[in-house]
Amino acid sequence: MIKNYLKIAWRNLIKNKVFSFINITGLALGMICSLLIVLWVVDEYNVDAFHANKKLLYRIYMKEYFSGKQQGVIWTPGPLAAELKNTVPEIQYAVPFSWPSRQLFSVGDKINKQEVNVAGADFFKMFSFNLLQGTPQSALSNIDGLAISRKMAESFFGNPENAINKIIHFDNRKDLMVTAVFENIPANSTLKFDCLRTWDAYVKDGNEWAKDWESTDPLTFFMIRPDADPQQVQEKIKHVLDKYRKGNEKTELAMQPFHEYYLNSNLKNAKIEGGRIEYVRLFSIIAIFILLIACINFMNLATARSSKRAREVGVRKVIGAMRFSLIKQFAGEAMLITLFSLAFAVLLTVLLLPFFNDLTGKQLHLPFEKFSFWGLLIVFTFITGLIAGSYPAFFLSALKPVQVLKGTLRFNSRSVLFRKGLVIFQFSLSIIMIVGMMVIYKQINFIKTKNPGFVRENLLYFPLEGNLVKNYEVFKENITQIPGIQYVSRMTENPVGNGSGTEGIHWPGDDPNEKIRFTPVGVSYDFVKAMNLQLLEGREYSKDFASDSTGFIINETAMKAMKFKNPLGQTISWGNAKGTIIGVVKDFHFQSLHTPIRPLITYLRGGFAGDAVIVRIQAGKTSDVVSQLEKVYKKMNPEFPFTYSFADEEYARQYKSEQVTGKLSNAFAFLAIFISCLGLFGLATFTAEQKTKEIGIRKVLGASVLSITSFLSGDFIKLVMISFVIASPVAWYIMHKWLEDYAYRINISWWIFVVAGVLALLIALFTVCFQAIKAAIANPVKSLRTE
Repeated sequence: MIKNYLKIAWRNLIKNKVFSFINITGLALGMICSLLIVLWVVDEYNVDAFHANKKLLYRIYMKEYFSGKQQGVIWTPGPLAAELKNTVPEIQYAVPFSWPSRQLFSVGDKINKQEVNVAGADFFKMFSFNLLQGTPQSALSNIDGLAISRKMAESFFGNPENAINKIIHFDNRKDLMVTAVFENIPANSTLKFDCLRTWDAYVKDGNEWAKDWESTDPLTFFMIRPDADPQQVQEKIKHVLDKYRKGNEKTELAMQPFHEYYLNSNLKNAKIEGGRIEYVRLFSIIAIFILLIACINFMNLATARSSKRAREVGVRKVIGAMRFSLIKQFAGEAMLITLFSLAFAVLLTVLLLPFFNDLTGKQLHLPFEKFSFWGLLIVFTFITGLIAGSYPAFFLSALKPVQVLKGTLRFNSRSVLFRKGLVIFQFSLSIIMIVGMMVIYKQINFIKTKNPGFVRENLLYFPLEGNLVKNYEVFKENITQIPGIQYVSRMTENPVGNGSGTEGIHWPGDDPNEKIRFTPVGVSYDFVKAMNLQLLEGREYSKDFASDSTGFIINETAMKAMKFKNPLGQTISWGNAKGTIIGVVKDFHFQSLHTPIRPLITYLRGGFAGDAVIVRIQAGKTSDVVSQLEKVYKKMNPEFPFTYSFADEEYARQYKSEQVTGKLSNAFAFLAIFISCLGLFGLATFTAEQKTKEIGIRKVLGASVLSITSFLSGDFIKLVMISFVIASPVAWYIMHKWLEDYAYRINISWWIFVVAGVLALLIALFTVCFQAIKAAIANPVKSLRTE
């Protein structure tokens, strides 16, 4: 019997090549989308999951008051890790962890730059980064030590074994000893670095601010003991900072599981709310919806062909076939088509994965070697086949043989409404995806074109290092002579990625009960001109005024936070330093648009290693300037390679996730619409089959092709209009929630919904009219011929 069913199923596939192709293609496209998204989602959840102590690892964030509002901050005071370990018995280890920087390393004639971070001595005791040489206890215990990766060890010493205890020259100014070699950081790690120095070495190396409780910069991670209760630890760490805060300032500490950090990184009103998890949820829903759309297509196409299978059902029932055996037969046919679709989908997924990996920056592959993957495919096939084949199987098996064999097959209103409901569901999803695609595109375009408050085009920057630290003024004078260079200056951070902060700024009349976090930036002369900032009041730093060495330039937000109506000449104190405000600049974005502009305060300071030299270049002369700049750089700083970045390119990199999301949304929206059109084609075919004789009669009575096409298309236009009404508020809500992640965002205009609705209507009309015109121009003699 099974062999007989397979023969019938195969013959039906061959006999109805167009419908079979549409069915298999539709399901395959849905499966491809689902497979790609499942691989991406699983990879997202696997980030940081390899740490053996992942259930014991946490990161600190701070809840503090800023201008009367509570805000969350991930940057913490430098001494916090040591304080937590000393005062909370349940905390076994705690470390500060700095932001990465590229530094020069050399061994003999081997010279290159590596990504270096700074971490506390307990780092390798907490995190499962495999040590090839050295021990977790000794890796970061030496203040002049360095833990390096396998890749770095092979680059400088040939292999990890040769690297241990060897000397490596750092930043062309001091020797460090390799105390450990760790395996290359896996791709699914949030923390990425080529080498690690100790936190104590960082503090000793001219970063005394790291001892200050009012200055913040590093992240703080800690590990609790296995028998500790996380809730009790949370209560104990909550008020650790109270004794280090002045007046009635209130700052509470909170903890987040480290393995949740990657997906849940956003802080809103001092609470962890979303992050990459929003994309994971979004694309998971998209995968389910696209697969449902493909299954709905199968249902509609199977129903459209029901009249051709009805007589078969009637004959089988007359000779004694039970309904359950018919259900098994038609469900089995659906499974067979699903298997073909799966094979097609797996093949195309393998071919598409390299492009998908390039787009998402992942290293995904289909894990054929894992039994769990094959189990997933079996379950995936079964569920898809069950969903796709359930309605046709139950529908066809329920046909009454008397009606079928008499040729009086009719469909009740419930069946018609169900099929129309499926089309409405499909096009509602399609319209939601069209709206989402347009909103994402507009927001990304808004990010690209929004005036950041400074001109990021033609702004180049590179690190101050080597001989340039002490010879900066000579270097500046030399490169200023290069044709095409307009201004040269220096700042402590790069122009588009400043994240440090301090609460140690005070002024006459400040409220001791109100905490305000400032972003301090050390700069040199010509900073305002090089950045092309707009001065609202006062002037820039000038060598003509000796007092500018203690002067400050602030931004609008800082002026408002200090509540100064006449800020010029007002006194500001920061620790032991005291000076006056000499200028106010218009607000500009020195972080991403996800973050509101914070109070900024700039001060003059001498050059230190790691500062950024910023160069304003005349438009159209970039290539010539870079070439000449490199020559001067190599002449004055021959031991360091000339590595530079452009502010506009770095700015764009901050929104890589949004750009990937936009491209994926475009692709998935197109596929959803395409698959939906296949379903609409199926329903149009079904309608044309049901009304063949009616169309013939209308033609005999003189109806035109246009009137018949309108007659057949009218219902489908109504379905799309209903879909538009349902989809619009849902799409608005989804995209409104997505945009809330941005401090600066577009408004969702009404015309976006109109364009999405019109586009969906035109696509539907094109799909339906093809089948309607085909039916309208058919020979009425054939339509009315009695069988």
